Amino acid sequence: MLIPMLALVAIVLYLAAATGLARPLLSGGQPLNRTALGLAGAAALIHAGILLSIHRGALDLHFFAALSLVACVVSVLTLLVNVWRAVAALGVIVFPLSALLLAIDSFMARERMPLPMDWQIKLHVTVALLAFSVLSIAAVLAILLALQERALRHRQFGNWLRALPPLTLTETLLFRLIGAGFVLLSVTLLTGILFVDDLFGQHLVHKTVLSIIAWLVFGVLLLGRWRHGWRGRRAVNLTLIGMGVLLLAFFGTKAVLELILHRTA
Repeated sequence: MLIPMLALVAIVLYLAAATGLARPLLSGGQPLNRTALGLAGAAALIHAGILLSIHRGALDLHFFAALSLVACVVSVLTLLVNVWRAVAALGVIVFPLSALLLAIDSFMARERMPLPMDWQIKLHVTVALLAFSVLSIAAVLAILLALQERALRHRQFGNWLRALPPLTLTETLLFRLIGAGFVLLSVTLLTGILFVDDLFGQHLVHKTVLSIIAWLVFGVLLLGRWRHGWRGRRAVNLTLIGMGVLLLAFFGTKAVLELILHRTA
């Protein structure tokens, strides 16, 4: 009974934080950054505690548990990004999604025992989780950047636009996140080569191929940025393409195997 109550508290806190950050959209006022981020920080702590409790302190990679875990990590990274560079609009998107995925994992998902893993695979999975989470935030930033550029091009200076940092700062943050995510994704592929024994037996072929494609997309984007100064729509499109492929790699095959074929992914 305690877990559902804590889950409800975390969900309410996530939604309250998103509402505070969305204040410019709702009423035209200034975003309540400190209060909202404090609420989101409390929600993320409760969320992490729930994950540890529900999944018995183990790294559970079943579909809904993995989604909830990613949501928690992305929420924490969003808080850290806002400490470094205030981007309130990130939380408007991330925190409601975290609330939704926590609700599904806590109230709707079928409870399953976490699969046993040795430390090498745990290291591989942890780095992969961080890579996916960092690049997820980059994808959200890319969407915000596209909306920001479109609004400026059409001279639509709404309240939400004023809540975002200057365009150049948003773009700089985007590429720093992509750079960090690319490094983590490179380490993910390297540890996968070193530690994974049977790609076919563990249903990892599709994940590996798609992860390599995503790595190439992000690598081309970073190279284009360095050599040719790529920015704007091209950067946004490549970021979203890379993230879409990575989403298929991490959760597409897992969804098919677990939810349709009822096999372990």
